[in-house]
Amino acid sequence: MKRSGLLLYGVLVLLFLCLPTLLVVPMSFSGTSYLQFPPPSWSLQWHRGFLDSEEWMAATVGSLKVALANVAVSLLVGGAAAYGLYTSGFARRKLLFGLLMTPIVFPVILLAIGSFYLYAQLGLLNSLLGLILSHASLSIPIVLIFVTAALRSYDFNQERAARSLGASRLLAFATITLPQIRLSLLSAGLFAFLTSFDEVVISIFISGGQSTTLTKRMFNSLRDIMDPTVAAISTWLIVLTCLLLIAAQFLGRPEGRDD
Repeated sequence: MKRSGLLLYGVLVLLFLCLPTLLVVPMSFSGTSYLQFPPPSWSLQWHRGFLDSEEWMAATVGSLKVALANVAVSLLVGGAAAYGLYTSGFARRKLLFGLLMTPIVFPVILLAIGSFYLYAQLGLLNSLLGLILSHASLSIPIVLIFVTAALRSYDFNQERAARSLGASRLLAFATITLPQIRLSLLSAGLFAFLTSFDEVVISIFISGGQSTTLTKRMFNSLRDIMDPTVAAISTWLIVLTCLLLIAAQFLGRPEGRDD
């Protein structure tokens, strides 16, 4: 009885948290030219308008480019940092790990303001490179967590055996360790992609012009127009996020498990 009550309570809390987001979905099919719930009529015009708009598509492609590049940078830097910190005997490695985690501990607005002033001096404002670097600062800690967790359950005696037979550290890692933590890397890559693609605060400060991201254009649209196009885009983002999270769950399952 207590377990059923706890389950019901958990479901109610989940609905309370998710319901505001799910209300966006029916509003995206509204037949009116403004956001209203429930919609007085139904139409696909806002979804078609999003797919047919050159500006929205350019912003979407820009966000995809930044997110994919961010995944590559985050996996390379975060994976190398996790491996180095975990295998090294450096006495201060916990301190370094904590420093690498600071971008997701402190408010994102602080990182956005700091990046804005730094990139203004370096000439990286309104550039894809600036966006990739700033988004990577948020994604690298996520990769660090995933890879460190995978390495804790990995038997390093296998890598030591390969090195004792003449393999270099890099070759032993690439042929022995990497295949066994690949699922964690894939899951980390999916979360890094979502972190970048959904990021709005940093994008407001850093992106602009040809490098304007989808989330920044959505923010500007809500401020200036407030039509259901933003609801339609949000619906697409919700579907994409759910699909990637489901993929991450399947990738995170140990091999051979069916439950």
